[in-house]
Amino acid sequence: MSIYVGNLSYEVTQEDLSSVFAEHGTVKRVQLPTDRETGRPRGFAFVEMGTEAEETAAIDALDGAEWMGRDLKVNKAKPKEDRGGSFGGGNRGNSGGGGGYNRNSRY
Repeated sequence: MSIYVGNLSYEVTQEDLSSVFAEHGTVKRVQLPTDRETGRPRGFAFVEMGTEAEETAAIDALDGAEWMGRDLKVNKAKPKEDRGGSFGGGNRGNSGGGGGYNRNSRY
């Protein structure tokens, strides 16, 4: 399980996050997603701690805390949703074709 950390400053680094969370236990991994186009952080991160107890301690201590001029949002990360590989709207079923030319039409 990992911790979601939101409302981060765009200036934050993985090292910054690691040092803040290390005050509450062993940091196993820090993921700081970046924007594909600009390369700058997207304003959130995921942190994995050594134990469940360390995770809980970090969440309790840091959720709502001000850091780098921002109020942090820290909670247990939710599992990533399976998007099913489609790019919109979900399953639309078989709704038939659309319009098109029908040479048998009278209009």
